Amino acid sequence: MNENIMVLSDGRQLGYSLYGDLEGIPLFLFHGTPGSRVWFTEDDPIAKELGICLIATDRPGYGLSDKKPRSKLLDYAQDMKELAKHLELGKFSVLGVSGGGAFAAAVTYALPNQIDLCMLVGTAAPFENGKPPTTMSKENRIGFYMTKYFPWLLKQLEKSKKKLIDQKPELYIENLKKGGSYLSDWDNKMLQREDVLEIGVLHSKEAYRQGVDGVLDESKLLTEYWGFKVEKLTRPVIVWHGEKDTFSSIIEVRNMANKIPYVETHYLEKAGHFLTESEEVWRSILTNFKESVFNS
Repeated sequence: MNENIMVLSDGRQLGYSLYGDLEGIPLFLFHGTPGSRVWFTEDDPIAKELGICLIATDRPGYGLSDKKPRSKLLDYAQDMKELAKHLELGKFSVLGVSGGGAFAAAVTYALPNQIDLCMLVGTAAPFENGKPPTTMSKENRIGFYMTKYFPWLLKQLEKSKKKLIDQKPELYIENLKKGGSYLSDWDNKMLQREDVLEIGVLHSKEAYRQGVDGVLDESKLLTEYWGFKVEKLTRPVIVWHGEKDTFSSIIEVRNMANKIPYVETHYLEKAGHFLTESEEVWRSILTNFKESVFNS
């Protein structure tokens, strides 16, 4: 497995993986919630072909990265600043998927002089008054509700999920294949692909490597005020989002995007939440990134 570790100034470990062209244009990848630095079984041929270096990180409490007590969204910017220095990068871009979109926006806000471009893919949007929007699927809203009011129950559910992944991964895969009526057709079809399921298990297994506290802490963070308003982002932002996404509603994402000063949007009519799992869409996203960096 692609494993790299650096020690941050406060003594914590930060885990990351490198994919694509190691001498290429640097693009930091921020996983969803939960998630990990494991994005590919071996490498990403599309990034390598396009001359892009993908730097996928484990956020605190996930994979190889130590937990950071009382962490806030904006705290991650310092971690990424230190990682960039470790990798001898002056400037870089960020791409966040799902819950990772909040962290990509936070890093862009906090480090405007180092960020070339911010990409938000199937991103989360800020909650109003700490409540998930009614446009989000009921199943997802219940998860965030438990995060706030019944964290002990969510912890038990997450522990059961971890146990299943660790001890009976084949059963976990079968459960994923069943999909759900709350998912879009796009997402249910993605969950029938063996390659998506294979990397999904590796990705999730690494996410829960240390336990379940990472996802509990981060889920709570996503319900809170992000620490900044997207109206204050001063670097270019590109949004890619599926109009059939039931995890993060297109309505909320459009509203958010309309507030961002320098924004470009790509709304995919038939797509759901799992965008990076589509080779066609992933190639389009990375091509869009490369062209935008060169034109900025």
